[in-house]
Amino acid sequence: MPHFLDLEPLGPQAVRAILDEAKRRKAARAGRPRGMVDADAPLAGHELASIFEKSSTRTRLSMALAMRQLGGTVQTLSAGDMQLGRGETIEDTAKVLGRFADIISLRTDDHDKLIRMAETGGVPVINALTDETHPCQVIADIITVEEARGANVDGTIWTWLGDGNNVCHSIIEAAGLLGFTLRLSTPAAYDPDPRYVAAAEARGGRIEVIRNPEEAVSGADVIVTDTWVSMGDKDKNKRMVALSAYQVTEALMAKAASDAIFLHCLPAHRGEEVVEAVIDGPQSLVFEEAENRVHAQKAVMLYCLGRLNG
Repeated sequence: MPHFLDLEPLGPQAVRAILDEAKRRKAARAGRPRGMVDADAPLAGHELASIFEKSSTRTRLSMALAMRQLGGTVQTLSAGDMQLGRGETIEDTAKVLGRFADIISLRTDDHDKLIRMAETGGVPVINALTDETHPCQVIADIITVEEARGANVDGTIWTWLGDGNNVCHSIIEAAGLLGFTLRLSTPAAYDPDPRYVAAAEARGGRIEVIRNPEEAVSGADVIVTDTWVSMGDKDKNKRMVALSAYQVTEALMAKAASDAIFLHCLPAHRGEEVVEAVIDGPQSLVFEEAENRVHAQKAVMLYCLGRLNG
């Protein structure tokens, strides 16, 4: 069953097919009201169960809008609204949802819950964020870069600054699949999980660890960061001190390529991981990136339901 749990298991051809479908569908509905269904309504009659165990703005809204634009319907559920929040097992929940919905998305704090839901639900499952990865976000990131450049990302240089978190893990996977260089600039205590780096390098991915942020951004095409304190982190003060040298400033952006793009998955803590002059500046595409979550997730749903080719 074609789940969308992480990028690595899909392989480069499937990821590229998802990217191309997202861009094609976005172009095809240019000028249409956001709530209007796509002309072909490929998922008419299909139901999405969209579950959130963690807070969400962009993922919650984009999942719902994506399914509606494809012609389907959606039930958006918080853990506190479900028996899952009162102790029902993830397996029992998955088996029930698989009888009510054609596809499930799950945003959760524990990657293992996602795997268990995929193993027992009987329908495709989409990773809407876990503590380990955030592949839907990175599909949107790549769409944003390719739109701005007018070309695929292969051969570009990306620099990740700050905490080696779940979004970073998915960018590492993407680098291994799509042929761009990724420079990781993090304090040693906040390095990404080495398993993701090893898997990307095994595919021929170019992953470089460069501790000095100025060196890491030199000539880079894409600069990416994220909040230093994620949901569930309890060591804010320690993180703020350790990561302060990795703040994205105007001076740091000036060392990147002249046409470099700044990305951030949002929400941003302005004045911490990025200064306002950068996130609101001409090189920032963070709001285009947010909008592209809809188009990314439309293509992901079509992939999972075997409808990429209509």
